Amino acid sequence: MLITVLTPTYNRAKLLSRLYQSLCHQTNQEFEWIIVNDGSTDNTDEIVQKYIAENIIIIHYIQQENGGKHRAINHGVKKAKGELIFIADSDDWLPFNAIEIVLEQYKDIKNDDSFCGVCGLDAFDNGKIVGSGIPKDFLDCTIIEAEYKYHIYGDKKEVFKTSVLKEFPFPEYKEERFSPENLVWNRIATKYKLRYFNEVIYTVEYQPDGISHNIIKARMNSPIASTSYYQELLNFNIPLKEKIKGAINYWRFRFCDTNHKSPQLHLKWIWTMPIGWAMHLNDIRKCQ
Repeated sequence: MLITVLTPTYNRAKLLSRLYQSLCHQTNQEFEWIIVNDGSTDNTDEIVQKYIAENIIIIHYIQQENGGKHRAINHGVKKAKGELIFIADSDDWLPFNAIEIVLEQYKDIKNDDSFCGVCGLDAFDNGKIVGSGIPKDFLDCTIIEAEYKYHIYGDKKEVFKTSVLKEFPFPEYKEERFSPENLVWNRIATKYKLRYFNEVIYTVEYQPDGISHNIIKARMNSPIASTSYYQELLNFNIPLKEKIKGAINYWRFRFCDTNHKSPQLHLKWIWTMPIGWAMHLNDIRKCQ
């Protein structure tokens, strides 16, 4: 088994069939599909059992108490049998040749331990690329370099080696149900690079009730994970203005941490606190 397609899902029974159908019609079937039901209260269980009974693709179904996407990913990674993990959200889907493209790109870096995996493009249903795309046919660099050196922006689809995701699991903080993906992706960047390539392997549809549309509220409700991301970001070789933004955002969400368990920020950034406080107050106003 070369690829594990890993889908954390919560109350997406009405949308899950698009992803399922896209997997059933892949030109390369060398994958398993792990679905982690994060405590859904809709008929997700019934829908998934129907897929399993159809016996078209290999499906492994895991159920857990509601704990957030990051916990569902950690759970799925532990059960994965694939050499690579392709995280596919339940409200998105794959182009018919996505698995084939990933495996073709992966074979060139498969045996190079400096790589953590490969990364292709996201697109909307109309074919428009999400973000900037890649400046050349392929690019080998870390996630940090991609953003701050090559100015690649917008969501991409990283497909990581399973061993790497086991090495860098998402931190799980009690009572927090969100963790920024880039918290872990940046940690991976301290040791590994990605092979970026200029082909679409993922189709997205951002839902009004999804994390992307409600990211501020998600970060406010999970201040330890959020401040950890910004605090660690300041340790990377990135432009000063980006570090200033990171410090401001650290304080912005640090003020949500009533239990005072967030990581400490160096005193040299204390001057950014008033701006963070102002943004925090604005967030409260908008989320009321």
